Amino acid sequence: MKLVARTRRLDHDVDLLDVAGPTGVLFEQHGLGMAGRGEALRIPRPADVEAALAAIDVDDEVALPGTGAVAFTAMPFRGTAPLVVPSLIVGRADDGTRWETVIGPPGFETGPSSRPPTRAPSSFNVRPGRDPLDWCDAVAEAVAAMRAGDLQKVVLAREILVEADRPFDVIEILRRLRSAYPSAYLFSVDGFIGASPELLVSRTGDVVRSHPMAGTTPRTGDPTADARLAAALLASSKDRAEHQITIDTVLDALLPFCSYVDSEPEPSIVALANVQHLASLCEGRLSSPPASVVTLVDALHPTPAVCGFPRHLALDAIDRLEGFDRGRYAGTVGWVDARGNGRFAVSIRCAEVDGTVARLFAGNGIVADSDPATELAETRAKLNALLSAIVRP
Repeated sequence: MKLVARTRRLDHDVDLLDVAGPTGVLFEQHGLGMAGRGEALRIPRPADVEAALAAIDVDDEVALPGTGAVAFTAMPFRGTAPLVVPSLIVGRADDGTRWETVIGPPGFETGPSSRPPTRAPSSFNVRPGRDPLDWCDAVAEAVAAMRAGDLQKVVLAREILVEADRPFDVIEILRRLRSAYPSAYLFSVDGFIGASPELLVSRTGDVVRSHPMAGTTPRTGDPTADARLAAALLASSKDRAEHQITIDTVLDALLPFCSYVDSEPEPSIVALANVQHLASLCEGRLSSPPASVVTLVDALHPTPAVCGFPRHLALDAIDRLEGFDRGRYAGTVGWVDARGNGRFAVSIRCAEVDGTVARLFAGNGIVADSDPATELAETRAKLNALLSAIVRP
């Protein structure tokens, strides 16, 4: 069946959350990005996406990154996942342009979306997937391994399980996350939702960007205390070393695809509602012909920010010490268009939602001088980003 992607400008404003609804796809930041619903095409593997999108005829009067045929996916920490081309995609660009793309056979039209009324959960049972003290023991074991061998960093994660008396309202959770973390990448793909602060990679034409984060400290809400904590984070030799490992790895991964690539000379502080991170923008110019964003994702993922360094030793340590299947946590979520443009965030500050059950995740970079109790407190601060949006009477 031949598919056609017809893109037209919109002369009215749109709320991408309303477009996606509870079962659609969403990827936005500051209310800008794209949302879709329905399914025109499912692409089994990332390796197939270029040919599959190229086979869709295009009638595009907007011609911006993200117009025409677009595929969305949430890839797991390990392995791959299918990509979905929605039958309706609505986008908002930072220059104010708004558009609608309808994808289907010639003459295909989409119908209006409907959202059945829901009753919010009123009671919750929250429990850790693993005893916190047991997790601290795993951190101590990782520290001992680093002091005795070649492993320099490993990211160890925790999961929290939340059970409610009624199915969770995904849209309401996303609205709370949008309000609390307006600068984050808000996403929803097949029950996987979150508000990630970290850009894995974007490609616009021949420009590639990544904004890795590694090194975290809490925020208190007191400006003086938060400024002191930020200054301590910038001055921390432990956090700066962890951060530099990630930056160097990102630059090394991008360099084969670029005529040049570089990072900011010094990290900056990215402040969120509950925590603040060390971050450095990396930017380069892709060689001709420019690699697709899917190729760049494959080269970068997983970065030391979610895995560790060296990668093979960190993966072994995760298998030995972490104690659960990450699934899509610490993977990557985003979109790619038929021209190879796209944007992918690191899948952190996220949850898997299935009816009345939600699994929340958070991880920390463990290095040779990490303190287990401090690392546990940091995971709790990160988990609060989702927990405060999900557990709400």
